[in-house]
Amino acid sequence: METALTELVGIRHPIVQTGMGWVAGPRLVSATARAGALGILASATMTVGQLRQAVREVKSRTDAPFGVNLRADAGDAHERVRVIVEEGVRVASFALAPSRELIAELKDAGVVVVPSVGARRHAEKVAAWGADAVVVQGGEGGGHTGEVATTVLLPQVVDAVDIPVIAAGGFFDGRGLVAALAYGAAGVAMGTRFLLTSDSTVPRAVQDRYLQAAAKDVTVTTAVDGLPHRMLRSELVTALERSGRTAGLLRAVRHAASFRRLSGLSWPRLVRDGLAMRRGKALSWSQVLLAANTPMLLRAAMVEGRTDLGVMASGQVAGVIEDLPSCAELIDRIMTEADRALRALPAPARGG
Repeated sequence: METALTELVGIRHPIVQTGMGWVAGPRLVSATARAGALGILASATMTVGQLRQAVREVKSRTDAPFGVNLRADAGDAHERVRVIVEEGVRVASFALAPSRELIAELKDAGVVVVPSVGARRHAEKVAAWGADAVVVQGGEGGGHTGEVATTVLLPQVVDAVDIPVIAAGGFFDGRGLVAALAYGAAGVAMGTRFLLTSDSTVPRAVQDRYLQAAAKDVTVTTAVDGLPHRMLRSELVTALERSGRTAGLLRAVRHAASFRRLSGLSWPRLVRDGLAMRRGKALSWSQVLLAANTPMLLRAAMVEGRTDLGVMASGQVAGVIEDLPSCAELIDRIMTEADRALRALPAPARGG
């Protein structure tokens, strides 16, 4: 299936595996790429050295195009861009809108720039700055999310920009792909559906929690980092929501210290990153401190398998996913379902 997305990045199928922290590592990304879709490495939880190593590992497993997801507000963003350029990575994606300067630096090196947005005005801004495509995530998506449903947000963005639009939030099968294409999208991006594959490194006990979840078990909370965050409802989430402000800030400071040790970042670098977050999102210092919860609480579940101590970011589609196919099986299934859905559409009526 050829679309503006497949032509832009050189993939066979208009499907993107999103850059999920602690989840989208070399194994998942290379499996996605070999299957003909676009795999995205999550770099925010890696050091610059670990990112270069991860990129080289993916390249050792496949010659297919793949991408790297970056934090636009990170203090070392330019160092990470240098890794992408030097290692010949095809795509740079961003969870937040990158600066005009970062976009220009990447495009000058021939890298395809694909920011993620949650509002039409953000899509218009990055398109004006030279982004090659944009991922638009509706409120159904996992992790940090907005309030507008994909079915409302997607057509707004498609009508507002003249670059390829990739739909995210609520997609898991071929019918969804056809629906996104009908809205004018060039493809779909999925996170939770790829997390729930046999190529994912997420511990099986955690995957089982997702498979057991119903749609009502996926909630949005601000208790983790002060921002709306969609995840599986768990005992920990309930406890965080019930804890007081002081307890939450003390917990955030402890997690900030743990993430600093794990990431190799200095306290001055963490402070600079915090200042950047405040400028980019108008956060209070309390929210900046709470944001330190996210990497460590996600790691506890996604790496260590501690569903009692970690949080499990999730799209609402967790409530309808029931199996763990390989990436190749999943993508083949989606494309078969999409073809079937297209063939099932009624033929246009002929005039008399």
